[in-house]
Amino acid sequence: MTSHTTISPQEAADRLAIRELIDAYAHCADRRDAKGQMALFTGDTRFLVFMDATAAEPTQELHGRESLAPVFDDLNQYVATMHFNGQSTILLDGDRATGESYCLAHHLKVGQDGQRTMMIASIRYLDELVKQDGQWLFAERRLMVNWTETRPFAT
Repeated sequence: MTSHTTISPQEAADRLAIRELIDAYAHCADRRDAKGQMALFTGDTRFLVFMDATAAEPTQELHGRESLAPVFDDLNQYVATMHFNGQSTILLDGDRATGESYCLAHHLKVGQDGQRTMMIASIRYLDELVKQDGQWLFAERRLMVNWTETRPFAT
């Protein structure tokens, strides 16, 4: 972890913009705004999903902003979701940055039998970010699932 006694106004603005980008991703997911979520990525983005964070190879790998639509639309199977972002670490290098952020994602599903279940996923995102035309975007996002728990959800 880097210690900052003073940072420039530009670095502070970049750090805030990146945190807002991370939070916008979760907000769009919970609002089922797939187009808004896709707009947070570069046109030539890479999105990798590791359903097992210890695996060497991703479960799913997508290339390009348009390829993200089915992944984000998949959230429509849930009645509700709530992505709670935790700590994040950002390393800035001019108009590029890398980061790691934590998220607890809650997914409420109702089966055809009416049974409600809650799936909670502990996720780490490993990000490569780029500033294009003054806006920070995800150039690559690795979704690393640390663990999941699914349980009945009482009404």
